[in-house]
Amino acid sequence: MADKSRLGVWHTTTLQSARQQQHQQTYYTTSLAGHKRAYDASSSQNSDRNGAPRRRAPPQPLPFRSGLSSNTANNEPPRLTASQIEYADGSAARQLPSEYSQRQDFAATPTSTIDPLLSLSHPAYSLPRQLVANFAASGIRTIYPWQKQCLRGPGLLDGEKNLVYSAPTGGGKSLVADVLMLKQVLEDRDAKAILVLPYVALVQEKVRWLRNIVSGISREELGQNEQDDRPKFWAPRADKDTIRVVGFFGGSKIRATWADFDIAVCTIEKANSLVNAAIEDCSISKLRAVVLDECHMIDDGYRGYLLELMATKLMCLGQPLQIIGMSATLTNIELLKNWLQGHSYETHYRPVPIEEHLVYDGKVYAAGTTASLLKTVTQLDTRSQFSQPRLQPLRIIKSSDHKELTDPVRNAVVALANETVRAGYGVLVFSSSRAGCESDAVLISRVLPTFAEADPSIQEKRSDLLGDLRSLSTGLDPKLEQTIPFGVSFHHAGLTTEERELVAKAYDQGVLKVCVATCSLAAGINLPARRVILHGARMGRDLVGPAMLRQMRGRAGRKGKDEVGETYLCCRQTDLEAVVDLMHADLPEISSCLISDKRRIQRALLEIIAIRLATSRESLDDYVSKTMLAYSAEPDSIQENVEASIADLQKMEFVTVDGYGSFQATLLGKAIVASSLDPEDGIFIHNELKKALQAFVMDGDMHVLYNFTPVHDLGGVMVNWKVFWNEMQQLDDSGLRVIHFLGLKPVVVDNMLHGGTLRETTPAEKENARRYHRFYLALQLRDLCNEVPIHRVAQKYDMPRGSVQTLAQTCQGFAAGMIKFCETMGWGAMAAALDHFSDRLKAGARSDLLALAKITFVKSRTARIFWDNGLKTVAAVANADPKELLPILMQAQPNKVKLGAKDEQKFTDKLLAKAKIIADSANRLWQIEMQQELVDEE
Repeated sequence: MADKSRLGVWHTTTLQSARQQQHQQTYYTTSLAGHKRAYDASSSQNSDRNGAPRRRAPPQPLPFRSGLSSNTANNEPPRLTASQIEYADGSAARQLPSEYSQRQDFAATPTSTIDPLLSLSHPAYSLPRQLVANFAASGIRTIYPWQKQCLRGPGLLDGEKNLVYSAPTGGGKSLVADVLMLKQVLEDRDAKAILVLPYVALVQEKVRWLRNIVSGISREELGQNEQDDRPKFWAPRADKDTIRVVGFFGGSKIRATWADFDIAVCTIEKANSLVNAAIEDCSISKLRAVVLDECHMIDDGYRGYLLELMATKLMCLGQPLQIIGMSATLTNIELLKNWLQGHSYETHYRPVPIEEHLVYDGKVYAAGTTASLLKTVTQLDTRSQFSQPRLQPLRIIKSSDHKELTDPVRNAVVALANETVRAGYGVLVFSSSRAGCESDAVLISRVLPTFAEADPSIQEKRSDLLGDLRSLSTGLDPKLEQTIPFGVSFHHAGLTTEERELVAKAYDQGVLKVCVATCSLAAGINLPARRVILHGARMGRDLVGPAMLRQMRGRAGRKGKDEVGETYLCCRQTDLEAVVDLMHADLPEISSCLISDKRRIQRALLEIIAIRLATSRESLDDYVSKTMLAYSAEPDSIQENVEASIADLQKMEFVTVDGYGSFQATLLGKAIVASSLDPEDGIFIHNELKKALQAFVMDGDMHVLYNFTPVHDLGGVMVNWKVFWNEMQQLDDSGLRVIHFLGLKPVVVDNMLHGGTLRETTPAEKENARRYHRFYLALQLRDLCNEVPIHRVAQKYDMPRGSVQTLAQTCQGFAAGMIKFCETMGWGAMAAALDHFSDRLKAGARSDLLALAKITFVKSRTARIFWDNGLKTVAAVANADPKELLPILMQAQPNKVKLGAKDEQKFTDKLLAKAKIIADSANRLWQIEMQQELVDEE
């Protein structure tokens, strides 16, 4: 026992915590999810006087409890028993602290009673009382010492200096940017701020967070009621007293303008377009703060380079403006500091330490530092036959007798997940593919306690979750129906947005204990866990990069919920060397990618000319000198690329030069910038729309919808040529004219159906292939616009329903760009036709339902059922009693299942609440219609 006790010297493992609960009949614990603990909350009960975790004896394995719930389907796969995980004989070498775990060697974080500057209410930060109270309500009562040091950097709190900083995932880096941004917005009644995030899910999550943080803050009160030493922020503003937070992302139904927000939370593309529009109409002077989250993406040539374009434009303005860049994976922070001419700060502090492990051949090894990794890989070399006595695994995962778990990697993933859940903690599993996610989720669910063994309150919440998923327009996914009763779910792009949100919320609240996700989840949404398990280190067939690996490992450990985070990277023999190299690889240094592809520097130059930020050669050179490119490339190479790009822009007729040497964007150049297109894509779109002006097929949907399909990133479109052929055979005369007009040939589709190849070697062949891909997507849009449910479209075209929904949302954003393109070119009739179909695409309905589809919760199928029941106008719905809407909503449910009396009543209550929201929404829309009619009469 003495030897084994030394294995737990650094932290309390999952099983060690669970041993204290062995007297209980069940190992489900009360979830703390959703209840953040204060930053200064200590865990002294688990620490010695120096702040280090106490030693504990290792636990015994928890007993497996079998059994099936009474409502388990008869065809459910048989239950499995997870492999036992035992401590190895002898003692393991004392593990050195990793870069994330330095907290173990230091005393606990000081509280605000020791250091008053750790309180956001300190006068040094000059924050309104209500804002401080809102932060406290969200669990942030004090800040970390590193946050204090960073905020108090030279000129930062006054907004006089830019900032770029790096902190680990989970280290609290967002709070620094939030405080600086909110200060700028609060200190000027007309101030605007932009927060840039890379993914739509992060934008939506951040909008909700910020709206809660600024809730109840009245500008009028800030101007009149502050009686302390803080500055008087402003006088009352007539139109709005609240701080307005608006999200901008592709497919967003919000058509907000620059005047409609105080804080804009945007995707990269939307932020760049917003800045372009504001510079062009001279409203950019109100912008006071711009936050660039995940700024390491700046060297992503696909979309991240837009961050460099946008930030450089802002630095050319010469107005008071604070740019704040942050990332968890920055290595050459000095480059960004020099580029932004600001202050830099770097920390490796993480409030919840992470213990890292490598799992190979059923053995768990410590893998916390580069030194131990190098030693481990040397001693794991198969040629050594593990002969070196110094290396000892920390634990051993027994092999399984079940054929489903014969693979040692899969067996390790299931065993580690089972161990975590039975100790009452949450676990996040990363898998390499969507199919892998679902397979892992099913296997893990088969070893966990059954539905009947769960706590009654958890049973009820899981039943509610199943009901919520079942009531979605797509119905309940069969695999989720199988796994959720056991507290397991999966999360990938194949699910719809609504499904992912419900799953993420349930996991965050502790209703679900296991979430199996693809690697993209690591950066796309904030779902931490006590234990993170990596089923290999691949994304598809390729190994993930060091930055992505750090993102995944960084999800381990929840502040306020866990004392420690644990990561387990499970790999097989063929990947061992590559995985170990990856685990100790340095993060790549970022650099500008503007000249790695000529389209990027072309777009940069075209944008600044079109918005008239630079019109002379001197101003163009000044712009280029302020790019990050100027700090990371040779001047001669930069000059050569700029000269070539200007010549190309003139050759493509995007830019002209007058007799005085001034550059001007042509109408086409302005249209390309307005629609956020790359120059080469703009040429293709211009040619397609010019042909459409000559012969636009208006007696059907296909030609319009074809022009809604994006021109970028179509290489990943998997065309089912059999479906393509069948749909072509069923086209009406209008659709056949569109095919003929576009130059698509049935013989080519037939050839592809029988194993042919669509050549893409020459520019002409690439454009031709692009048309086939776009038309295939247009067929899906046609079905969506004609009220075919997403899941039916997904089945028909052999695509995940989440991908179909993403296609619709992407096309909505692209359609908005096409409308701007036509408006800028002066093609008003074409713009009007596209705008009408854009509304249909958003509603997923025919023209007669567009008014009803504006009502909250009333989309496509529900709108049609309302129409069929005589509620054909917004006024009719507004004047209906919610109880009258209840039976109609019952008809709109996608799945009719037999429920028990209790569940039936709960389901009815939920629908009645939904009916009330629908009636209220219809009333608001009706009042707007009535007011508009009065205005028109006047």
